[in-house]
Amino acid sequence: MDESVEVLAFGAHPDDVEIGLGGCLARHAAEGVKVGVCDLTRGELGSNGTPEVRAAEAAAAGSALGLAWRENLELPDGGLDASADQVRRVVEIVRRRRPRVVALPYWQDRHPDHVAASRLVARAVFDSGLRRVETGRPAWRVEWACHYFINDSAPPSFVVDVSAHYERKRAALACHRSQFLPADPGAVATRLTSPQFMQLVESRDAQFGALVGVAFAEGIVVREPVRRDGLFR
Repeated sequence: MDESVEVLAFGAHPDDVEIGLGGCLARHAAEGVKVGVCDLTRGELGSNGTPEVRAAEAAAAGSALGLAWRENLELPDGGLDASADQVRRVVEIVRRRRPRVVALPYWQDRHPDHVAASRLVARAVFDSGLRRVETGRPAWRVEWACHYFINDSAPPSFVVDVSAHYERKRAALACHRSQFLPADPGAVATRLTSPQFMQLVESRDAQFGALVGVAFAEGIVVREPVRRDGLFR
């Protein structure tokens, strides 16, 4: 039987969700929320690591975060294009897992794959709610889509305090050794292997945290206004 989740996070590559949303996913999982991750590609165009190595790293990172499950659609790395076939594949995942919330990359990022993944998942989330889009499963309407940052950032719609779960985020990121600390003799230097990349991630989370008076927070962007019940905090 298909296992439903309350939160479903999508990433273009096997380490994307850990970079931008690892703390949130770990926090929700620790609170008893069922959390799933769908990696869209195997990251086969990455300069370091093989698809097999990256799959093992993703599985280990999922365990570190406490995910209910993790799967990979094996769409072409560098070839995410929001075509009808790709959108259908993502719609099928959404309808099969029936999440309340879908998390996807922010629509502006230096990496074209992250931008393409955002466009692809956003279209699929919309189509999932259309009953005339046929996939063999009933339509499923997600409550809302939350965008997370990978390389870049912007003013967030809101931030989530992840201070108590930040070590789990660090542990999950450390699982992706082939990307951040490759030991393979044939490894090459990339933006990810530089210590400054992890500094970028942690300094961004620390800055978002400082804005609300906590150690670490992750920023989220939503397209619609966030409703509050009044002016009081």
